Amino acid sequence: MLIHHDSEWMPLSKTDKLLEAKLYKQIIFGPACFQLRRSDGIPSVLEDHIFGNKIRFIEEGILLEKWNATDSKDLPDFDICLYDPDQDSLKPLTNIKCFDWHLSEKQDNNLLFKWFDGIQGGEVKVAL
Repeated sequence: MLIHHDSEWMPLSKTDKLLEAKLYKQIIFGPACFQLRRSDGIPSVLEDHIFGNKIRFIEEGILLEKWNATDSKDLPDFDICLYDPDQDSLKPLTNIKCFDWHLSEKQDNNLLFKWFDGIQGGEVKVAL
């Protein structure tokens, strides 16, 4: 996702114009975090939180990296959440305390997230 530092609300690619993002904060030597909202103007649970730029679409909804802090001394501290646009619900799935994580596998009703913090790695299995 490419958002300029002085940005206005911009449509997020790959969301079929459902979501828009606006830069909230750029961490020095680190990632940026964003405000999200629905493009259709419907008030959303997304407006109450700040998110990272990792967005992944799965059949059940949209995986989002919800930031629990924006002060660099408290980072990383993220909740990986599932956003259901039809219900406008945001379900926390797991907490990850590193920047380097990804969805590694999806089997039936389970998601497997892998992470690496530069020293050690691990994985977390989550039931939807």
